[in-house]
Amino acid sequence: MRQLFKILFLGLCAFLFSACQSHDKNTLKVGTIAGPETDLMQIAKAAAKKQFGLNIEIVEFTDYLEPNAALSDGSIDANMFQHQPYLDQQIKDRHYDLVAIGKTFIYPMGIYSSKYKSLSAVPVGATVALPNDPSNEGRALMLLQKAKLIKMKKEKGIYAMPEDIIENPKQLKFKELDAAQIARSLPDVDLSIINTNYAIPAGLVPKKDAIFLEGKDSPYANIIVIRKDELKDPRMKQLVAALQSDAVLKATQKIFKGQAIVAW
Repeated sequence: MRQLFKILFLGLCAFLFSACQSHDKNTLKVGTIAGPETDLMQIAKAAAKKQFGLNIEIVEFTDYLEPNAALSDGSIDANMFQHQPYLDQQIKDRHYDLVAIGKTFIYPMGIYSSKYKSLSAVPVGATVALPNDPSNEGRALMLLQKAKLIKMKKEKGIYAMPEDIIENPKQLKFKELDAAQIARSLPDVDLSIINTNYAIPAGLVPKKDAIFLEGKDSPYANIIVIRKDELKDPRMKQLVAALQSDAVLKATQKIFKGQAIVAW
């Protein structure tokens, strides 16, 4: 009797394991940042199901640190929220074994102000809100340099920090904030450097409301990221195809109000 119970128990375990494997084989958990990019992933989810029979389970996060940590520990299978400079910095700082497998769109970062309508009107001593994560802060500072408000040490590039400024003729002061909070800080500072994925939920239209905006030459295309040991998984190519589908391209123009630039 005990032997029969053991056989039945092992058989049940094998069945449950097989069922789980079957489910996992046809499902990907993909991390996004809550907001427009999650809306975009919903379109990709439908495209993946229609084209490949692939199920995408969307996992929303609220800050930039969580999606790579979750991907690294296996809680999710892929993420779509960051650009290559940010991923490079995360790999350097946290030793993640992650890799980009495709590009989506450039969501241009802009300089916004509720007080001034042009860069020339910005006064001496103005306060500027910057994102506080390393690569986005460098990106914001490079945008200020492109706007000719500051000049940076050349060798620092996209990883520049405020202390790397070598010329600051308007004596700008910098307030470092979480990227998700900067749009809300707009009334409290003179200038805010805001990512498009946070500008749009705040009611801002980049091409209309920004007083200076990144162009098509931006190196900050968003990317699709997975663990390196999953590179041969055919589902990953299907995920990329879904995110680069005509349905997503069409939806992007609506969700991002024509502000997204195709990067593939």
